[in-house]
Amino acid sequence: MIKTLKYLDKKDWLFVFLSLVFVFGTVYFELEIPGYMAKITTLVQTEGSVMNDVWSAGGMMLLSALGSLICAIIVAFFASNVAASMAHTLRDKVFDKTMSFSMEEMNRFSTSSLITRSTNDITQIQVFIAMGLQAIVKSPIMTFWAINKILDKNWQWTAATGGAVLIILVIVTIVITYAVPRFKKVQVLTDDLNHVTRENLTGLRVIRAYNAEDYQEDKFEKVSSKHANTHLYIGRIMSLIQPTITFVMSSITLAIYTIGAFLINAATGGAKFELFSEMVTFSSYAVQIIMSFMLLIMIFILFPRASVSAARINEVLDTEPVVIDGNINDTNTELNGVVEFRNVSFQYPDASAAILKNINFIANKGETVAFIGSTGSGKSTLINLIPRFHDVTKGEILVDGINVKDYTQEALRNKLGYASQRAILFSGTIRSNINFGENGKPKANDQQMDLAMETAQGKEFVDSNPEKYDASVSQGGMNFSGGAKAENIHCSCH
Repeated sequence: MIKTLKYLDKKDWLFVFLSLVFVFGTVYFELEIPGYMAKITTLVQTEGSVMNDVWSAGGMMLLSALGSLICAIIVAFFASNVAASMAHTLRDKVFDKTMSFSMEEMNRFSTSSLITRSTNDITQIQVFIAMGLQAIVKSPIMTFWAINKILDKNWQWTAATGGAVLIILVIVTIVITYAVPRFKKVQVLTDDLNHVTRENLTGLRVIRAYNAEDYQEDKFEKVSSKHANTHLYIGRIMSLIQPTITFVMSSITLAIYTIGAFLINAATGGAKFELFSEMVTFSSYAVQIIMSFMLLIMIFILFPRASVSAARINEVLDTEPVVIDGNINDTNTELNGVVEFRNVSFQYPDASAAILKNINFIANKGETVAFIGSTGSGKSTLINLIPRFHDVTKGEILVDGINVKDYTQEALRNKLGYASQRAILFSGTIRSNINFGENGKPKANDQQMDLAMETAQGKEFVDSNPEKYDASVSQGGMNFSGGAKAENIHCSCH
């Protein structure tokens, strides 16, 4: 969790510092209130007291409450800004890191896990920071300051308060010991739930075509039940905390007043009034001590999940991509349109044997080269090695006479056209999808797009749409047929 703090910028650290300052202000004003309460109690019980003194003490008490409210609002404002800024930075960095991953890293983490890490996990950290800046600092300050104010009071009351705190600590320790191991499991199960949901929604047409709804429902139910049962287990354990604290708070107030009743009954004269005022003040401070422990407990509840989430995010950010950029950024080379494989072998990281062995060939400019083989023979893998979606295990691949590893990935892919095996379209318009392959270059005009669509035999499809190139495309091109998707994909490569 601490490693994620390095992503805070100077503005965030300034807000953290200001939060700490105003937390001190909040604690100061809150701890002044019992003192004014005791003063009012003493004035009411003392003969000859004037009403102006009572009003004055009451006014100061009200101002202290108002000061505490204002400081708490300011702390919440700064804390929420820091948390939102941290979440924004982490999402950007996780997304940028993911964009740098090769297929090896993508397969290692899985798409569903990366989605969970960039959404749910970062949200857990955001909530923890927003709450933590208010509670982590406030709780110990409030505890020690309140204890300091009651140290010189009656030892019986102090012992009762200490016993209440000890009971809370024991309960919290037991709860956290059993709950923490489950938090990591929850995040993994969230990945699984995300994976199954995404798979079902993506393959909905296939599921319906094969009447496999019941099978997929059972598959989803198993994952969902595990997720729900783990949450229920944690919820049942955590449910012990709130009633325990409420019981302890009620009990400590009852204990203080019960002890106070005996002490006041045994006292004589003016000592009775003094003990009564001390009892009122002490009970207020005791409740504030218990409340400060409640804040700490809230952090104990949030911290395990945030810690697990931070570890998962750091795992992504600390992963070094296998595919590293070369130094050549110039696409102008002596040769043009020549691809050569020299003794190329490739083995997937989790495979026991190489899928490609000692592949040698040259594809010259203007030639059409076809790879024919059975399913799983490595045809797609061979093609994916050229744009460096994977790096070769042995040998080398040359594009225009230069090893693909010597190019920057951007320069290499600017030299290639790519029509994927699966037709993938992005939300936007037909125009934006056709221009997708022109990233970093001047966008094609209507005449150039017409030529591209005619080459891909998709001009008739565009002309039949009233909006032509400005027709909307839904996510994944779900509003297009398979052939229309393929036409757009081929056009984006020209």
